[in-house]
Amino acid sequence: CGVPVISSRIVGGMDSVDGEWPWQVSILYRGSHSCGGSLISNQWILSAAHCFASKYDIYLGGYWETGGNTHLQSFNVEKLILDPQYVSVTSKGDIALVKLSSPVTFTDYVQPICLPSASVTFPSGMECWVTGWGDIAFAVSLPNPKTLQEVKIRLIDYKECDQLYNIGPSVDTAVNIQKEMICAGYKEGGKASCQVGRLGGGPVVCKVNGAWIQAGIVSFAQGCHSPQGAQSASNRSTECSHKPPNAAANLLNAADDPLTYKVL
Repeated sequence: CGVPVISSRIVGGMDSVDGEWPWQVSILYRGSHSCGGSLISNQWILSAAHCFASKYDIYLGGYWETGGNTHLQSFNVEKLILDPQYVSVTSKGDIALVKLSSPVTFTDYVQPICLPSASVTFPSGMECWVTGWGDIAFAVSLPNPKTLQEVKIRLIDYKECDQLYNIGPSVDTAVNIQKEMICAGYKEGGKASCQVGRLGGGPVVCKVNGAWIQAGIVSFAQGCHSPQGAQSASNRSTECSHKPPNAAANLLNAADDPLTYKVL
C-alpha cells in the first residue's frame, strides 16, 4: 500500500499525473462527482459521513472528471458504516466506511493507501497532500477536462487551528476544533482545499519512510483564500483509538461491531 507505480509530479503545479494517486476515489451522485474517498483494501473505501445522504456510485482509477478515462473501475455500494458520533459536518466522527459491491482489480492506476500504525505520528508543520476534483478558486469551477488536482498543505495543531477558526469578522461560533481532528493549510492563506463540497471525504496523505499514509479525511473548511484560513480533516487514528491500533484490518473489524458503528 501507499507506493504508487507512477510517481512523477508536476512540482508546484495543480494538475496531478495520471496514476500518481491510485487510491483516489470519486463518489458520484446521480452520475456527477460529489465527494472524494480513498481505497484502503480490495473492497473497502474510507470517506466522510457527510457525503452519504443518499445512494451513490463509486469510481476508481479516474483522472478526468468529464470522461475518457481508460483505467476506470465502477462499483455500487454494498454496505455503509457511519461513526455513531457523527451529527453534522463539523462534529466528531465525520467518517464513513464503504464496502464495495465487488472487489477492485489492483492495477498501476488503482492501489490502496496505507493506514497509520500506532507508532506513526503526524506532527504540526508536516507537509502533506490533498487530492480531488474541487474548484480551483472560490466559485471558480475546475475547467474541462477536470483533471485530478493536488495541493501541498501543512498540518496545524488542533489547538492552534481552533484559535485560527475563532478570529476575524466571520467567526462561526458553532465550530469547535477538537483533538480528534487535524487541520491543514497555511496561516497566510491561499493554499487549502476550501471547496470542500466536492473534495469532502478525500484523503489527506503524508509520506512517511517512503510510503504514503493517510492522515485524515477532508471534512470542512473556512476562509482558506484569506489569511488565517485552515481546513479541517478528521483524524482517523485518533477517532479509532478505542479499538486495537490502527492497521486496516483492525479498523474494518471495529467497523463490523454494531455496538460501535452505525451500519446501513
